[in-house]
Amino acid sequence: MNPTFHTIDIIIFTVYLLLIVVLGRWVAFKTNKKDKTAEDYFLAGKSLPWWAIGASLIAANISAEQFIGMSGSGFAGGFAVASYEFMAALTLIIVAKFFMPVFIKQGIYTIPEFVEKRYSRSLRTILAVFWIGLFVFVNLTSVLFLGAKAIDTIIGTGDGSLLVPAIIGLAVIAASYSLRGGLSSVAWTDILQVILLVLGGIITTVVALHYVSPDGSLSQGVRHLTDVAGDRFHLVLSKDNPEFHNLPGIAMLIGGLWVANLYYWGFNQYIIQRAFAAKSLQEAQKGLAFAAFLKLLIPFIVVIPGIIAYVMFTEGSYGAVEAFSLSNGALNNDNAYPWLISTFIPVGLKGLVLAALAAAIISSLASMLNSASTIFTMDIFKAYFAPKMEQKKGRPVNLVTVGRISAAVALVIACLIAPLLGSVGQMFQYIQEYTGLVSPGILALFLLGLFWKKTTNYGAIVGVLLSIPIALLLKFLPIDMPFIDQMFYTCLLTMAITVLVSLRTSPNDDDAKGLSLTSELFRTERGFNICAYAVCILLVVIYTVLW
Repeated sequence: MNPTFHTIDIIIFTVYLLLIVVLGRWVAFKTNKKDKTAEDYFLAGKSLPWWAIGASLIAANISAEQFIGMSGSGFAGGFAVASYEFMAALTLIIVAKFFMPVFIKQGIYTIPEFVEKRYSRSLRTILAVFWIGLFVFVNLTSVLFLGAKAIDTIIGTGDGSLLVPAIIGLAVIAASYSLRGGLSSVAWTDILQVILLVLGGIITTVVALHYVSPDGSLSQGVRHLTDVAGDRFHLVLSKDNPEFHNLPGIAMLIGGLWVANLYYWGFNQYIIQRAFAAKSLQEAQKGLAFAAFLKLLIPFIVVIPGIIAYVMFTEGSYGAVEAFSLSNGALNNDNAYPWLISTFIPVGLKGLVLAALAAAIISSLASMLNSASTIFTMDIFKAYFAPKMEQKKGRPVNLVTVGRISAAVALVIACLIAPLLGSVGQMFQYIQEYTGLVSPGILALFLLGLFWKKTTNYGAIVGVLLSIPIALLLKFLPIDMPFIDQMFYTCLLTMAITVLVSLRTSPNDDDAKGLSLTSELFRTERGFNICAYAVCILLVVIYTVLW
């Protein structure tokens, strides 16, 4: 046990865990009914208001990937990694205005379901398998590993002895309410989780600024950071920066970053599922706008701590050199956030901050589990297995039960794989890079499917299947190309292939399943428009100051 983690911290942390489990189970009890439908379980009965949608979106998004991984990238390269968060705010506005009207009109449960309506069942199945694999082998495993690593550093001695128990503990807590209550339990507990994670992030940043400050004041702490590490407060990196390969300057802002963000916020099941559960299109759009404002705050509570840890490391203060130096000479960048908590957060607050970190981790795990089970149940089981089982048994299959079992299986697999990720350097970049193998092709077929009526099913299948070999080819070419640029070129090449194949198979006519979209469909309320303009203005100010 880490001697700086006291009994009062354990009590606070334990109370939080019990509170989340009890709240989640209570929601499950309140929403439980004998004839509970798939819509009740997977889409919360389509009853979520805008503020619950926005809070749940952020709680699902902000996890160990941000607190640990993005802080580690802040340690390694500075504030430039914050572009993922800032540009996500603009992406959310675009998704709300141009994508959600189409999705809500279709009345879908899952993103692959939309694929069948626009293309075919075979393509729906291909993408469903893609996503389940991504959720289980990249998303769930990385969140479990990073969360367990943080707990091992803060509560334990940092030697890895608590890694496996922490992985199991996080998995059990997330499963204890999400498997029972479905999206309702996940979304309503997320409201508490997002309050806690923002509060914990602010506490960590403020306390760390106090210790890095020459006189202990926040203003001097900020000034000291800019004096010592002023070169790390730029959102656009120059080519001579060592981190340029991960964050390639202005090319990232106008190219690959849009691939990552549009895919993640527009076509990622475990994110967009909350919007599908909205009371109405207008509620979904307001929820996404609310989430956009919250995204503008996140970099200041997850990236700044990484830069503070870097300054302490360069100054050799508080034992930072030993904390970040590995035996092979490399740096343990992802240790930044856990180290700040274990070293500087005082007794009592440390339990609260760890609870906030756990809130971010558990909410994301619960969201991923719910979405993975939704895709498996609605896109694979219901289509291929349920009809045979129903014919054999003579009664309908309980899809809610199938969802719970599939989520449990996914979690067990992730728990077995998570301990193997110990050799990864910057986990945030690892997640982005491996997601980037599939996201460009998926984004290409969605954009063409939504906005180009000539896109054919055959063209989309050829394009998405070739996108992965294209991504791998660009990855292993002898040229030194940043992975986010690889994503951009993969997306462009996939779109080109899809267009060429579509024109060759149907040169003159629109595809029979092409969408007829009108300007009226994309008309938004005055309140949403004001929010959209406000987000754009704030982004202009941020990039003007931190360019």
